[in-house]
Amino acid sequence: MKLTVQRFSFQEKCTIGHLLIDGKDSGIFTLEDKVREQPGIQVDLWKIPGETAIPRGTYKIIITFSEHFQRDLPLLVDVPGYQGVRIHTGNIDSDTEGCILVGKTWAGGDYIGQSREAFNEIFPLMKSASAIEIEVV
Repeated sequence: MKLTVQRFSFQEKCTIGHLLIDGKDSGIFTLEDKVREQPGIQVDLWKIPGETAIPRGTYKIIITFSEHFQRDLPLLVDVPGYQGVRIHTGNIDSDTEGCILVGKTWAGGDYIGQSREAFNEIFPLMKSASAIEIEVV
């Protein structure tokens, strides 16, 4: 399974994207922290911990138990300068510290809605996949 986050709206505190599943629009929006990436410059020189989106790239995803959320969640593997990056529910930038939030609605601005519905739609697909990768563009 290949997920793609297509970032398209760069807000003051967050970044909004579309989630594609195997190249098709899933009808799901993503919300991440603000993009601060400076290509060619090491992550620790531009990252503000807890307030910065992960670098663009392609990452393997595994499903593991999250101590923080006390449940199984998707975990992005080997994200440069980051640890514990997951895909989970949430609506605003304060609900994430580098993770990717999902939602079914976005009406502009820095809020995505129906997050649980979106997560409950994609998580079973991810759990049943033999391999998962995500490309963030």
